[in-house]
Amino acid sequence: MKVLLMGSVVLLAGCAARAPENRTVRVEVPVQVPCRAKAVAESAFATAGLEVKMRTLLAERRQRIGQERELVMSQGCR
Repeated sequence: MKVLLMGSVVLLAGCAARAPENRTVRVEVPVQVPCRAKAVAESAFATAGLEVKMRTLLAERRQRIGQERELVMSQGCR
């Protein structure tokens, strides 16, 4: 029993005397990078806003009504 106990103490002492290993571990981690793209100029469309859309549609409607009246009048003159 004493031999077993002495053997265990010797083995444990051998592990404790060993210096710990220092090693460098490289870990790949994604990092956010700021976007450096050029700003795109915003195109100005004729119907950009709701108010502008309504005015454009109303103008087109009035133009269509005027053209229809001209067609009706021109057909009556024949």
